[in-house]
Amino acid sequence: MCPASTSRHPTGGARCFSRKAPAGFAAAVREEGRNGRTLLTDTTMRDAHQSLLATRMRTSDMMAAAPATARNMSQLLSLECWGGATFDVAYRFLHECPWRRLERLRAEIPNIPFQMLLRGANGVGYSAYPDNVVKGFVKEAVAAGVDIFRVFDSLNYEENLVFGVQAVVEAGGVAEGTICYTGDVVRDTKNGGKFTLDYYMKLGHVLVDSGAHMLAVKDMAGLLTPESSKMLIGALRAEFPDVPIHVHTHDTTGLGVASMLACADAGADVVDGGVDSMSGMTSQPSLGALIAGLGPERCGLNLEDVWPLSLYWEQVRRVYSGFECNLRAGSSDVYLHEMPGGQYTNLKFQATSLGLAEAWDDVKVAYATANRLLGNIPKVTPSSKVVGDLAQFIVSSGLTEEEVVDQAEQLSFPSSVVDYMQGYLGQPPGGFPEPLRSRVLGKDKETVSGRPGASMAPMDLDALRIKLTDKWGRLADPTGISIRERDVLSAAMYPDVFEEYCRWRDRYGDCSRIPTRAFVTPMEQDEEISVVMNKGRIAYIKFKALGELLPGNEREVFFELNGLPRVVRIVDKTVDKNESESGASMTREKADPNEIGEVGAPLSGDVIKVSVKAGQMVKAGEELVVCSAMKMETSVRASCDGKVKHVGVVAGDSVKTGDLLVSIDDSASAESETPEPAAEVATA
Repeated sequence: MCPASTSRHPTGGARCFSRKAPAGFAAAVREEGRNGRTLLTDTTMRDAHQSLLATRMRTSDMMAAAPATARNMSQLLSLECWGGATFDVAYRFLHECPWRRLERLRAEIPNIPFQMLLRGANGVGYSAYPDNVVKGFVKEAVAAGVDIFRVFDSLNYEENLVFGVQAVVEAGGVAEGTICYTGDVVRDTKNGGKFTLDYYMKLGHVLVDSGAHMLAVKDMAGLLTPESSKMLIGALRAEFPDVPIHVHTHDTTGLGVASMLACADAGADVVDGGVDSMSGMTSQPSLGALIAGLGPERCGLNLEDVWPLSLYWEQVRRVYSGFECNLRAGSSDVYLHEMPGGQYTNLKFQATSLGLAEAWDDVKVAYATANRLLGNIPKVTPSSKVVGDLAQFIVSSGLTEEEVVDQAEQLSFPSSVVDYMQGYLGQPPGGFPEPLRSRVLGKDKETVSGRPGASMAPMDLDALRIKLTDKWGRLADPTGISIRERDVLSAAMYPDVFEEYCRWRDRYGDCSRIPTRAFVTPMEQDEEISVVMNKGRIAYIKFKALGELLPGNEREVFFELNGLPRVVRIVDKTVDKNESESGASMTREKADPNEIGEVGAPLSGDVIKVSVKAGQMVKAGEELVVCSAMKMETSVRASCDGKVKHVGVVAGDSVKTGDLLVSIDDSASAESETPEPAAEVATA
C-alpha cells in the first residue's frame, strides 16, 4: 500500500487505486501479500452494524466517525460501507437516501478505498432485474464513490456471477469475484458431499476467467474453522498464485479470529474485521485482535490508532440497544443451522414482529429444516431470505418437514419461496428439490431456466424518470436536483420502498438531522433536544404531553419549539389498526382448519392486496390475498375450487395467524362444472 503522510487525509489505498486503476490496484495488493503483509478491511459501517443492530445505523453517526477513520485507518485495504441490506433499510426504516450517505462519506474519507457488497445479478435487491438496471446501478455506484465491488451470487450460480463481475469491469470498478462458503469443505471433501474442495476450485476458475481482479471467500455464517481455512485458502493460493485473495467471515461461533489468522498464514492477502466494540458474535472478528495477532508491521495498523474509534462506536451502539439480538456468547449451533451472521439479528427482529419471539429456538431449528427442504443451498441474501421466510412459515404453521412436502399443494408459501422455486434467483447447486418444487408450483406457474435477467426485456428507465419527475420532482436533493439517475435506479429495484420514502420526505422533510436517540426511542415528558437545521440555526424542541386517543386513532402532541407552545395532531400507529374509533378492539373470526373452504392468515401481518370478491368463482391455487410482515410477502391461495362466499379483510387490515381471510363454498364448484344450455348455444 502507499506510505502514510502527515496531512489531514494520510495517503492510503484510494490514491493508489486512482493512479493504477483496477488491474494495477489488484497487482499492488498481491505484491503486498508476496512481501509478507496481510491487509485489513473494516466492516463497521456496513456488515458489522447489519449483523449486530439489524442494519439500523444512521448516516449521522457514521459521519461523526469519518474524520478519525480517514486519519487513523488510512492503511486499510478498504472500508466496507455500502451495499447489501444497508441500501433498502436506509430508505425503508431510516428515511435516508443511501446515495447521499455514500457521497457524504466519500467527501470526508477520500483516502481509503470504499467497498460495497453487490448481489451480482440481483444488484442490491431480492429478485432478478433487467440487465440494464443492474449495469446502470453499478456504473452509478462507481461515479458516487465505490471502488471495490464484492460480487457474489446467493446460489453461487455461475451465470449470475459472471454477469455481475463483467458489469463491474465494464464500469471501471475493482471486481472482487466472490465464492460463498457453506457446509464444511473438510467433511464434504472426505465424505463426497456437495460442497467439496473441487466445487470451490471450479468456482474460482469461473470467476478468474470472467475477469475478476480479486477473489473473495464470503463465509456468511462463520462456518470456517482453522482446519477448513487452511485447506480452502491454501488450495486457492496454489491454484491462483497471482490473484489477490480476500476472506470475510462472521464470529458467531467465537472462532473468527483464529480462522482469519489461519487464512492469513495460508496465503490470504486481506481479511475482514470490525472495530472491537462492533465486533464478535454475529459480526466480524475483532479488528484489534487481528492487529495484535498479525502485528503492526504485517497489517500496517496500530492498536493505539484504532482504539479511539472503538470507544466512539461503543457509545453509539448503546443508543441502538433496542435492535440488539442479545446474543451474549458464542453460539456453536450455527454449525447446525448455518444461519448467516448478517441475517441473525434481522431475522430475530422479524420473528419478534411476527409474534414468534418465544419460539426463536424453534425458528433456528426450522432454519436447518428449511435448508434441507430447499435442497441444501448457500445461504446469503436473497437465498437466505428464502430459507428464513420458510423457517418462520414452518414454525407459525406448526408444520413438520414431512407435512411441508405432503401438503405443499394446499399451502400458501411465502412469495420468496415460490420465486425461488420458479428459478427467479437462478439455479441452485445440485438442482431444485423434488417433489417439493413441482407441488409448490403446480401446473400454472412458469419456470425460468438459466440466468433470469437474460430473458427480461430492458426496463424503460427514461419513462420511469419522467413518471418520477412528474410525481416527485418537487423534492430537490441538496444539490438542487429533483430526480437523478440514481433515484430512477432505486425506484427500478425498490418501487414500493422508494415510493414510501418519497411520501415520507414530502410530508416530514429531511429527518436525518434529528438526534439518533430521539429518532429511535420515544422522548420522555419534558425531555428537550436540539436539532441543527442548518449552519447557525438550531431548533430546541421539548416534549410536554400526549393527548387522549381521538376518533381516527389520532392524538394531539403538545410540545415547545424554541420556548413557544405548539400542538400537532398525529395518527397513533401504536394502536391496533383494527381498533374501532371507540377504542373497542375488533376480534376477527378464526378460520376453521377442518373446513377446506375457510382460508386463514398463515402469519401475523398486514393485508396489502385483496384479489377476489364475494360471488367470484376461484380455482384451487388461485391468489386470494397478499399479506406482508416486515420484508416477507405471502400470497395466500385458494385451498379448493368454488365460489367466494365472504371476504373478511380489506387492504390495510392487520391480521393474526389463523384469522379468517376468505370463505369459499366448495360445493359450488361441482354445480359450475355443468354448463347452462344458454352458455352452450353461445359457445356454438
